[in-house]
Amino acid sequence: MSDFIKSVALATEQMRALFGETPLQRNDYLSRKYGADIWLKREDLTPVRSYKIRGAFNFISAAIKKADANAVFVCASAGNHAQGFAYVCRHFGRKGVVFMPVTTPQQKIDKTRAFGGEFIEIRLVGDIFDQCYAASQDYAKNEGGLMVPPFDAMGIITGQASVAQEISEQLPEGKVPDLMMLPVGGGGLSAGVTLYVKALGWPTEFRFVEPEGAPSLKLSLEAGKRIKLQTVDNFVDGAAVGELGAENFKVLKAYPASSVINVPENRLCGTMTEMLNIEGVVLEPAGALAIDALKDFKKSELKGKTIVLVVSGGNFDFERLPDVKERALRYEGLKKYFIFRFPQRPGALRMFLDLLGPDDDIARFEYLKKSARNFGSVLIGIETKDAKNFAVLDKKFKEAGWAYQDITDNQVLADFII
Repeated sequence: MSDFIKSVALATEQMRALFGETPLQRNDYLSRKYGADIWLKREDLTPVRSYKIRGAFNFISAAIKKADANAVFVCASAGNHAQGFAYVCRHFGRKGVVFMPVTTPQQKIDKTRAFGGEFIEIRLVGDIFDQCYAASQDYAKNEGGLMVPPFDAMGIITGQASVAQEISEQLPEGKVPDLMMLPVGGGGLSAGVTLYVKALGWPTEFRFVEPEGAPSLKLSLEAGKRIKLQTVDNFVDGAAVGELGAENFKVLKAYPASSVINVPENRLCGTMTEMLNIEGVVLEPAGALAIDALKDFKKSELKGKTIVLVVSGGNFDFERLPDVKERALRYEGLKKYFIFRFPQRPGALRMFLDLLGPDDDIARFEYLKKSARNFGSVLIGIETKDAKNFAVLDKKFKEAGWAYQDITDNQVLADFII
């Protein structure tokens, strides 16, 4: 037995004082859909609804044995790491200070406070994470606090690897995954799971799944060194990391860039709504990454294989649901936005509506600006039941002489007016 497996076994055993193993469930719906034997590791069912509690527990429990009894633990996070950190601090009865950006949604602040109780102090600093992180480092340095990183430490990696130990114990006897799909943000989970599976000697293949708007692992593997992203799309907030952890890259650099799948954010929204509507499973965007990546394979590539997908989290704010549905419809081609040059005369609206088919619906109609006395700019959103209907509408609009522009995929305009 390797030293790493022993370390993970010890971490997992100690973790049981805090929470039980999360289930590994065979998903009949996905298995039928892809013709494979698909299992979901439900990390959305930990006490804090994400796997982050594992790394935080292992790091803090080890530090307590070495640190001053009065040492204060510190972290910077606006999401799952903060909640796992808070839960662990309360478990050990140790003070923790959580730094969050001022822009953090109140729901996340409240949940972190609820998990930590009187042992947690929350400080809101800066508008962006980098400012918040700098403040947490200053506090740790000046006050003698101990930083608990979200992913870039061996103690965190070892804690996250407990996911793999549980999988190895939960799979039916004799069954080994042909393929494992792991969501990637900073790389702590994927580094831990791959190290553990490799130590077991399994011939399992891996695919690492990132959001398209935060491809730090993909670009780093292509460059052969860690790449810091200049911009990050924060929609998949649980995996929107600008730079992979240094310790994690030491492990993951052994894998080719072709093993990374970058998932479009809007396509991911379709998977979230699909799992909610069909399976009743509530997933945050990062939690749906591994499931969504199945769409990148041909069915023949998956047929008959045993596949394990790590569902990393379920901390979803239902206030985001309208935006998730909107993005899914746009990706699937069932909703489009147009700016029309609308004539300012009686009957113009009726003439426009007569062009719509029985499955077409006006979802939004808004005057943006009256550009001239006789014409006005109008934003029109149209939903339909079949994406092919838009080709029919396009032909009708042109034949009727309407001046318009499709802005559905114009992200700059969409961010301002949709």
